[in-house]
Formats: sequence, C-alpha cells, structure tokens
Amino acid sequence: MTDRAWFDAAKGDIPQWAASMPKDADGTTIDWDWVRSLDLAHGVGTIPESTPQSIHDALKADYATRERLESIIAQCNSAFMTDFDRFIGSYRLPRALAYANRRLNDNINTLLHLGEQQHLWAVSRERRGRATIAVLKPYSGSGPSNDDQGMLDLSGEAGGTSAGNTAAENSDVKFPTTVALDDVQDRTAAILDARAERRKAQRFQKRAGDAAMARANLSGATSPGGAALPGGAAASGNATGHHPKPDWRDAYLPGRDVDAVMGIDIETTGIDPARDYIIDVGFEFMNMASPRPAGEPETYAYEQGYYAAGDAYGQSRLAFGVPPENAALGNALIAKLTGIDVRGRSSETGYRLFDEWPQAQAGLLARLTQQPYVAHNATFEHSWFMLNVAGYAESYRAGRITIIDTLPMSRQWDPGAVPTNEHPYGDNTLDAYAKRQGALDSAHNERHLGLEDSHIMLVAMKHHLAALKAQGKGPWGSTGRAGVGGKSCGRKR
Repeated sequence: MTDRAWFDAAKGDIPQWAASMPKDADGTTIDWDWVRSLDLAHGVGTIPESTPQSIHDALKADYATRERLESIIAQCNSAFMTDFDRFIGSYRLPRALAYANRRLNDNINTLLHLGEQQHLWAVSRERRGRATIAVLKPYSGSGPSNDDQGMLDLSGEAGGTSAGNTAAENSDVKFPTTVALDDVQDRTAAILDARAERRKAQRFQKRAGDAAMARANLSGATSPGGAALPGGAAASGNATGHHPKPDWRDAYLPGRDVDAVMGIDIETTGIDPARDYIIDVGFEFMNMASPRPAGEPETYAYEQGYYAAGDAYGQSRLAFGVPPENAALGNALIAKLTGIDVRGRSSETGYRLFDEWPQAQAGLLARLTQQPYVAHNATFEHSWFMLNVAGYAESYRAGRITIIDTLPMSRQWDPGAVPTNEHPYGDNTLDAYAKRQGALDSAHNERHLGLEDSHIMLVAMKHHLAALKAQGKGPWGSTGRAGVGGKSCGRKR
C-alpha cells in the first residue's frame, strides 16, 4: 500500500470500531458517518477569507472539530486494549485521526497568529489545570468595548488612532463592528479536567463496590474482626521516607535477568502525540549483564564530547521535519530546550515527516520488538509510538513489545531521590537520576537530544543495577522479579 491509500484502509476499519466503541472519552455518542466524511489525508481544517469575521468563524469551527476528533482519539486506546475478542484488528484509524488532527492543530495556530496580526485579539499561553492553552484577550491597542463580554470593537469610532483602527483603515475589506472572543476560547483544559473527574468518580465507585463485596463475603463475616477491605489501611501499607508506595509504574521495573536492551528517547514539538510532531529520535543498545558484543565499533562521537560510548553499541540518531505551516510559526520553547529550530525543518526543505514515512516507522518497530526497550518516563514514548508507528499498537497488544522505565527505578530504588516540597516523590528527572548514578557530571545538564539522553539513561541504569545486585536490593530484593521484567501484555482469556 503506497502513498495515502492507508487512509482509505483506515476508514474501512470504521465498522469494527463502531461496533466496539459507540461513545467517545466524554461519553458522547460518536457519529461515525461524520468520521467517514472527513478528508483525513488532505486536511480537516477551515481555510478562511481574510476578513475578521471569517477568521473568527474558521477558528470556532476548527476548535469544534478538534474537540470531536480528540475525544474519539482519547477513547481508542482503552477500546483497543480491552478488545479481548479482537473485533478491532488494526490501530490505523486512530493513527489516521491523529495525523489529521496534527494538521488541524497547525491550522488553529495559524488562525490564532493571523488574528493577532489583524489585531483581533492578543494570545497568551497559560497553564490551566492539566493543559497549557491559548487564551484570547482583547487587543490592547484597539479599545475593547467590554472586557467582561470578551468583545473587540473594530468600528474605529471609540478607539481614536489605535493600532487596531489603523489595520482597519488600511484594509480594503469592510471590518465587522465586533468580533466575539468568548466563543473562540480553547476549552482543552476544561475538557481534560472534566474527563479526569469522571474517571476519579468511576474509580471511587469501583472501590466502593469492591468494599461492599468484601463486606458481604461469607469468610469475612465469620472471621474474627472481619476481612480487610480493598484499598483500606491494611491494603495501602505504610510507605515513608525513601520507600514510596507501590503504584502502576512499578510494572515497568526491570527484572533480575534483564540483559540486552535498547534505550530510546524522542524529542517532539510539544507534549501531545495527537497535536505535535516527532522531530528527533535517538537510540542505542547496551547489555546490562553480558559482555558487549564483539565486533561492534568501540567508539562513537556523541554531540557531548565528554560522553564516552563505553558499553553502548548500535547508536543511531534520526532527524524528522514538520509541515510548512508548523515551520512557519516556529517554536521558541523547543528551540531553547533542544537547539532544534523547526523553522529549518520544513518538509519543503527536504526533511521527511515521521508520520508520513512508513519505512522509518517499520525500521523503528523492528528494533522495538527485538528486545526490551528502555525509556525514562516510558509512557511518554509509548503514547507517541501508538499514534505514529504503524503496527506498534498491534505488536504491543499481542505481547511482542516489552517496556522498561528508569523513572520508577529512580523513584523506588534510588535512596538519593529524597522527597522535598518541590519534588514530593524525590527528584526523578533524567538529569537528576543520571547524576546520582554517575552517568552525568554535575557540571553538565541533560542535553534534550534523543541519542545523548538515551546514552546517559542506559549508563545510569547499568550502574544502578550493578549497585542493587551487590546490595541484594531492587530486582534482587524480596519484591524483585525474575526474568527481564518490564511491562508487556498479551491476549487475555
């Protein structure tokens, strides 16, 4: 299958998804006919005329489309992973929806920028709850009629010679009197907060049900003092100091027999795999127990000259691009963090986009399935691979992928991760973990490039495991696991 034919194949999967997933992540019934009508390959955004009202209306329409798409995408993982009878054979529909949503998000950001240029609004990026959103405020130079109403007066009658009026006077287009701002505000934070509250209520309901069942249990009724209730004090433990309570991340801890692994780190244009792009991938291999394979080159030139390859081998770094619309807007935060300026990474300059490069995806998947892969905060990489790498979700569900995470290693097994007010669970960033484990000099910081970060992570992991083995702790402690450990899954019966 070549070119954009996979989008048609993805839409061909809609009957499978419709049968298994009637509602989205917000409990709304999905209009699968609407999904089928979308032109996923060529864009689902609205291209407006240059008039203020047209820009406003296009932004409003794009926000509504993004909300619908993202609510569907957010539910797909749960539906796919709990499809134990395998009604849904492929994850390509969520990947196609995410592909379209990324371009839609670029269109939204372009409209926001265009509105700023025409003095329709001022945009500030603000952290609200679980998300950073674009907040639109009246343009300060154009005399808003009423800040509380979120309206911007463009008539030129009250603002004198403000910049906003100058824009109107210099335009051949007749500007409308007002442009509403209250109906073009980013609702992402409110949506995510409401979704989290629903999940919290569902968990509480489940715990209450489990407790009720325990109370009704005959053995609990006849046992002295009754049975311990799920989630109660007897079950929760009394973890203090450097012994945090077990949590879901512990499933990603390595076992005592872990050896050959691939460390991987990705750099992206943001934190949302349904909105942003992968621009840098770095990976390398290292054996945690056995000798380094003979015949592998013994040196590798990392960007950081003070890094030594040591036991690492098979190093690789891959650079990817972004669409022209994304490149045109730039990304100062990512440029400062990684040194990667997306303005020079446009697909028009020869950079390939990862989500449009099936050969790159296939090559990466082949490596991810050969041995366990390691990442620091691995759920981040996992979420991006689910929506970017063809075949990854299917391989993961089938149990062909094992994931190890050094973040819970730092949190659970590193006594140097001392809880503080700033870091209630200890400082478990890759930078802090690598420094504590002797993989990064205290005078230097994490580079935020895929290969370099993969390297210090694996070096830290190897040092840490060696120390834990010598102490009889971690995987070799009373709660350690045999085998390679890590998180993997397979078909449940």
